[in-house]
Amino acid sequence: MKQFFIRFLSISFGVFLFSLGIVLTLKANIGYAPWEVFHVGLSITTGLSIGIVSIIVGLLLLVVVTLLGEKFGFGALFNIIMIGLLIDLKLYLDIIPEMETLLSGCIMLIIGLFIISLGSFFYIQSAFGAGPRDNLMVVLVRKTKIPVGLCRSFVELTATVIGWFLGGMVGVGTILSVIGIGFCIQITFKLFKFDVTKVKHESMRDTINNLRGKG
Repeated sequence: MKQFFIRFLSISFGVFLFSLGIVLTLKANIGYAPWEVFHVGLSITTGLSIGIVSIIVGLLLLVVVTLLGEKFGFGALFNIIMIGLLIDLKLYLDIIPEMETLLSGCIMLIIGLFIISLGSFFYIQSAFGAGPRDNLMVVLVRKTKIPVGLCRSFVELTATVIGWFLGGMVGVGTILSVIGIGFCIQITFKLFKFDVTKVKHESMRDTINNLRGKG
């Protein structure tokens, strides 16, 4: 139970940072990251909050990847629900100001990407399972045999285009997010000497069995 509690603290801190990073990229006001373009576009269209839209999309993706044979863990559900709720809370509190210039927007966006990367580190090292969007990449690679980079690019481009048509903001920040997130994650993981390939994620069944002492 002690080990579980430490891992739970890690994933909790991770989703807190991840949601904070997303809000910073939104407040940068120079164009959203691909999935945020999609979420904001749906939010504008449906009248639902960005966080609630994020939760609904995440749950739908989780259902799809599960039907396609991919296992999911406790972390996926925790990721979907908590990040969505925390995004709405931080936007509601309105503590982070919206940037009004390109320079300040770029600075805030880069800070946001690094915070997202740091959140990813704490989230992944908890080993509670990948998020639904990551699982979607795995499913597409497995089903189509297309390289993961191309699959990710296709999905994010599709999300961006649909979100843009629905009213989501596409701009310099969108390009910076697509290019910059990989570098930010690489730098962050290198600083922590973190090898993501050594993490063995638990399925939901594994987590339940471990809590019952059957793992």
